[in-house]
Amino acid sequence: MKQFFHPLEGQSAKQREDHLMSALSEQLSFAKAHCDYYSTLFKKIDLSAVGCRASLAKLPITHKADLIALQAALPPFAGMTPNKHQVGRIFKSPGPIYEPECDGFDWWRMGQAFFAAGFSSGDIVQNCLSYHLTPGGFIMDSGAKACGCTVIPAGPGQTEMQLELIESLTPSGYCGTPSFLNILLEKGREQGKDTSSITKALVSGEALTPTLRAQFAHAGIDVKQAYATADIGLIAFESEGEGLVVAEDIIVEIVRPGTLTPVLDGEVGEVVVTSFNRDYPLIRFATGDLSAVLPGQSPCGRTNMRIKGWLGRADQTCKVKGLFVHPEQVERIRCCHEAIKKVRLVVTRQHDNDVMQLLCEVDERAQPHVDIAAVQASIRAQTQLAGEVALVALGALADDGIVIEDQRESH
Repeated sequence: MKQFFHPLEGQSAKQREDHLMSALSEQLSFAKAHCDYYSTLFKKIDLSAVGCRASLAKLPITHKADLIALQAALPPFAGMTPNKHQVGRIFKSPGPIYEPECDGFDWWRMGQAFFAAGFSSGDIVQNCLSYHLTPGGFIMDSGAKACGCTVIPAGPGQTEMQLELIESLTPSGYCGTPSFLNILLEKGREQGKDTSSITKALVSGEALTPTLRAQFAHAGIDVKQAYATADIGLIAFESEGEGLVVAEDIIVEIVRPGTLTPVLDGEVGEVVVTSFNRDYPLIRFATGDLSAVLPGQSPCGRTNMRIKGWLGRADQTCKVKGLFVHPEQVERIRCCHEAIKKVRLVVTRQHDNDVMQLLCEVDERAQPHVDIAAVQASIRAQTQLAGEVALVALGALADDGIVIEDQRESH
């Protein structure tokens, strides 16, 4: 039985760096020659001089939040895919931000994460991330199948049907958000459904809190995390010990927000990724997530750098139940309702579930005429998520520029 999914996971640090820097030179040349966005971005830059991390750190950064305006100006991918390149699927994430998917084995590179979580040929996996418009379900699907698993494309919601599937098909594994796995287990106990076939899980999209991890362990489920985005695919994954191991065949930098400069190991900064995917070359792509390098090597034998996991957001964009919510979306909600003068979206965590509440400043005389249900419908239309609504008096919200307030603890 092989030790790792990817043959390079145990290579020395020097071997990996030599491999990455050689691939970087080729990828930069390819992107500049074939992608309109990079042809413009790198027009005055001598890319032949970029052959190490220090020189890479001088290249401009593209921020995920910038994709909304960039793609609106040049749809659908802002010229970041190769000219005349055939795309298999186009996804739409909140923002809106469009992401491509092309055909190919383990295109999102998720096999490493599933393998590290103990998945292998013969496992049946109930995939509870959405297959609708956003790529989450397909990202997980491809990784599980890369390990030889059979996938049940269940998607989120429909708890009773999900429990029937578990009882009848007895899947050995689950993938999706940790909160939905918790819901399935709780509802299963309430309804007397047998969920004991599930003994392993790969979760992503939201926090795996210590409380949830302990509950899953008590239920006999070994749970591991994967850190992936709709643009990059897999960035890092949990194996043994602390932190997350960075995936092979990408370059991860931890950069001081608002600058081009990587921070010192151990300092918190923004996760910036360079991908070697020729279908969608992303060079110094700033995810908006905060993390830090974790010193030392994983006890599992994988030799790549480790990061501490998700430590917050570098901007006000935040991830709720696996979906990004952007300040621009919150403003569009406000614009749909004339009586609302100012808004603030507050994100909290209750009973291990993400909860959104939109605070709306409305003149007290107009408050009785505000259709709360219509505002809630606007929240769902803009974010694909449910949200509560609270009306507050004019002037109740601070003039601090905050549109999205994430009150969840960093994890």
